[in-house]
Amino acid sequence: MQREELPYRLVIFDADDTLRRTLVPGQPCPRAAHEWELMPRVAERLRSIPWGTHGLLLGVASNQDQIAYGHLSEATARDLLLDMIATATGHVPPDDAVQLCPHALERPCDCRKPAPGMLLSIMDYYGVSPAETLFVGNALTDEEAARGAGASFALADDFFDWSREQS
Repeated sequence: MQREELPYRLVIFDADDTLRRTLVPGQPCPRAAHEWELMPRVAERLRSIPWGTHGLLLGVASNQDQIAYGHLSEATARDLLLDMIATATGHVPPDDAVQLCPHALERPCDCRKPAPGMLLSIMDYYGVSPAETLFVGNALTDEEAARGAGASFALADDFFDWSREQS
């Protein structure tokens, strides 16, 4: 895929059920390296896109409330996100381009999606406008976060063409 096929400078992805899925039933996100796998077609699609200096800018914005509940540390959650990105794209963005919300669901904050805080932080880090940003996610809260940040939104199902997958 050539850069001009996506009319954006920055693509931000949600993590869970967008780029990866958890292998532990009933667990919303992985807590260890062996507890996740990439979603279908993710590596195929993302490895065809040039990332970094000569391509698109890459970010990840992920709600990680399991940190607040003591199921994993923020460092482990970040490491799992970085491993997911490297596995999916062959590229690792700068630390500031990987944002996670560590707060409990019951605690109001400006970063938890549907709030746009994580997306705004990533756009600010790169100096990219909302008009130049696409957020890819799988949930209504992701779409609301994109809208709140002024960015475009694409459903993961459409972006990765999961309708082609045979279940």
